[in-house]
Amino acid sequence: MSTHVQKPGWFTVNVFNRVVAWMTRRGLSVWGSRVLAVRGRKSGAWRTTPVNLLTVDGRQYLVAPRGHVQWTHNMRAAGGGELRLGKKVDVFTATEVTDDEKVPLLRAYLKRWKAEVGVFFKGVGPDSPDGDLRRIAPDHPVFRVTVKS
Repeated sequence: MSTHVQKPGWFTVNVFNRVVAWMTRRGLSVWGSRVLAVRGRKSGAWRTTPVNLLTVDGRQYLVAPRGHVQWTHNMRAAGGGELRLGKKVDVFTATEVTDDEKVPLLRAYLKRWKAEVGVFFKGVGPDSPDGDLRRIAPDHPVFRVTVKS
């Protein structure tokens, strides 16, 4: 498995993520944003981060554009979490998607959010050949989200 991680810069941590999380907590989704809450794999404490919820063919996915970051490790251990938008909380289970299944999902993610996250995909974009998307797939975990009824 890849260990690829791109740490966020000061502006992202201290300004961008905080603004998006603040808006999302108040019920204003920014291009599909949600606040992801997942239990820490060591502490058991809730950890939160803003994410973009991708919908493809009626199914929902979480893509980690920065790679194998803390929330992805926690998601593997917890097997799910909560997606929050304002007062609405969706409890979900998560299943990690295989690298071969990621190609159309990464393409859809980049079509929607390339301006925001394209820099993290090593020059691969939504119009890149399938082979290029498959090459970077191990660096970007993707989880299928199943909301509990």
